Amino acid sequence: MKKTLFLFFISYIVMGFQTDQVESNTWTLKKNQNGVSVYSRDAENSRFKELKSVTIFKSSLSSLIALIDDFESYPQWVYKCAVSTTIKKNSEKDLIHYQSVIAPWPVDNRDFVVHVQLQQDPVTKVIIQNVSCIPDYIPRVKGHVRITEFKARWTLIPLKDGYVEANYELLVNPGGNVPAWIVNLAAVDGPYETAINMKKMLMKEKYQKAVVLFVKEPL
Repeated sequence: MKKTLFLFFISYIVMGFQTDQVESNTWTLKKNQNGVSVYSRDAENSRFKELKSVTIFKSSLSSLIALIDDFESYPQWVYKCAVSTTIKKNSEKDLIHYQSVIAPWPVDNRDFVVHVQLQQDPVTKVIIQNVSCIPDYIPRVKGHVRITEFKARWTLIPLKDGYVEANYELLVNPGGNVPAWIVNLAAVDGPYETAINMKKMLMKEKYQKAVVLFVKEPL
């Protein structure tokens, strides 16, 4: 009897621990306006929240990729982006990207260097673009704090009737002495404003008529 009670007690603790892990890893809706939903969740081994935006576009996959891969245009629509440039292009689907981010005074601006890789499922036509941090790829830039923890992912999912669901996931540690709770408090604004601006940019003719040769559209 005692052994049975002991095993039940251990099972209860383990199940409770697993439940807490699942709950802490669940996306929580933080904002839902103008067709843009922004979620956050606790990230493993980080004090900073992981973020996700979900937006439905009336668009081809080529139009979206043409805009997402137009890195020089980022200062026009990506939240707080000051400089955006391609350092090295290994292929149409593989490149090294640099970006600087405007921080509120008196905090120093941030910058980061990332490896961008794109792939498309030949059956579902879902496109995934992974972005991983390579902070030491180029020397530090004066007046900037180099971000050393950054990962992001675009997932473009074709829907019916010419619509595409665009999911953007982001986890970033801005570095420096900025408290995590302040960053987490304001973090929702970035993905939301970027998605809103992205909708406007996507209406430009250069993106509407874009045909990206390596992108396969759904039939």
